[in-house]
Formats: sequence, C-alpha cells, structure tokens
Amino acid sequence: MDKKNIEIITSIKKIQARSDTLRCLGKKIALIPTMGFLHKGHLSLISEGKKYCDDIVLSIYVNPTQFAPGEDLETYPKSLEQDIELAQKQGANVVFLPEDKQIYQDGFQTYVELEKLPHHLCGMSRPTHFKGVATVVTKLFNIVKPHIAVFGQKDFQQLAVIKRMVQDLNFDIKIIGIPTVREADGLAMSSRNSNLTKDQRKSALALHSALLKAQNLYKNRINDASRLIKAASNVILSKPDLAIDYIQICDPETLESIETLTKPTLMALAVKIGKTRLIDNMILYP
Repeated sequence: MDKKNIEIITSIKKIQARSDTLRCLGKKIALIPTMGFLHKGHLSLISEGKKYCDDIVLSIYVNPTQFAPGEDLETYPKSLEQDIELAQKQGANVVFLPEDKQIYQDGFQTYVELEKLPHHLCGMSRPTHFKGVATVVTKLFNIVKPHIAVFGQKDFQQLAVIKRMVQDLNFDIKIIGIPTVREADGLAMSSRNSNLTKDQRKSALALHSALLKAQNLYKNRINDASRLIKAASNVILSKPDLAIDYIQICDPETLESIETLTKPTLMALAVKIGKTRLIDNMILYP
C-alpha cells in the first residue's frame, strides 16, 4: 500500500514539534480522535475537519482507562492497515498512533474528571468511563495542539462532556459535533457493529425504530416522558437478544432527566445485544 501521501507518527515529541511548525506557518490543525476500525462515520469527521483546517490529524488509540474490567478492551475490533488506507483516501495528513507507555507513562497519576455530566446515561453503568475519556482527550489536545476537534453526535454524552471540559478548562479549541451517520436501514454506524451476528444485526435495528416511535408520538402531542420511554422499550423488547441498559429523556445540555417535554429534547438509549453494547440517540422535536 502506498502511504507516501500520509505520515504515520508514533512519537509524542515528533507530532508536537510538527504542530508547532505548522502553527508558526499560520496553518490550522484539525484533530479527529478515534479508536480505529474506521467506518463512514469517522470519514465524515475528516471531511468536516477539511472545511476549516489545512492539516488533518487522525489519532487511533484504544484508550484503556475508559474501559472497566470485564468490558471489551481486549476484543475491541482493529484494522490498522485498512484504517490508514481509508484515512489517506479521505484526505488526512497524519495518522497518530501512540502506545500505552507514552500516553500513560510509569507513575501516571493525573486524571481529568467532571462532577455532573458523567453521572447520567452511560455513566450510570460505566462510572469510570468518562474519567478516562476526559483524560485521554485532554492529553491528545496537548499533544496534537489542534485548532479544532471533530466528534460524532452518536456519542452524545461524550460530546457534551468534551464541550463542557473545553469550556471549563479554557482550551483554545473549537469543538464540532457531526450528526450520526447511519447505515441505509437506519442502524447507527459503530465499530462494534462488526461483533454482531446476522440475526443480532437485524434485531439491532430496533434501536433506531424505538427512537422514531418516540419522535412520532411526540409530534402527535404525547409529551409525557414516561409514555415515550415505555413505547420505545416495547419496540426494543419485542426483538430477541436485546436487553435495555437505559432509555432516558433529558435536557441536551445538562443531561438531567425531563418528565414533560416542551421543546427539542434528547432521547438516548443503550442496549446490549448478546455481549455487544450499542448506543443511539435522537433529538425529539415537537
């Protein structure tokens, strides 16, 4: 594979020096943080970054601190050669591939943790997850030194956490969120979709169907959150192999639960399909 048009960097010092040089030249840098196994959703982030910046850095790092014991850290899908090829074709300039020993050197003991946002939605069943997310994203910001960073809205809570962190800690970085990219049948694109069997893949369509059901009811003036959640639950539980982690209706900024909808409101859900956990969300409009 010809990689001459894309640079592969593993050294933190090297990419910091590179960013310093580009900044001195007046170039704008976009960071696309990923855990690899790229799909069209990730590629849309690259395309968005190119609208604003001269240089696109795509990081691939499966961050161990955002996985709890028993989660899928060891089995998280990987496809490095394909990822590099896709990143190059999409127009990324650099793929940054740090190793654990660089990100979390011996004696590492400094973490970034938010007080409120992580305690909703995914944070209820993954209490240490967003501490790991906030920490690694902070480190990537300090390493790559981007002007903007682009994230997908499928991970809505992650995006909310990062936006709040950037505001609270005065990072001079613009955070851009991109709408969820879906398969033709509505399933939100996710690296973990590759873990699904054929039958599980069919059952997984219930996540999007449940959101659409709630949206349709809200448009028909049903604004009681408990009724909308019940309707969405019935859609999901009608399919085999599905177990609900949570379905919540909440404020898009604070993620606080809402009982009666009066404005555009977030419905977010997490569902386990066998051993695979998928998330999805939608802003419900009246």
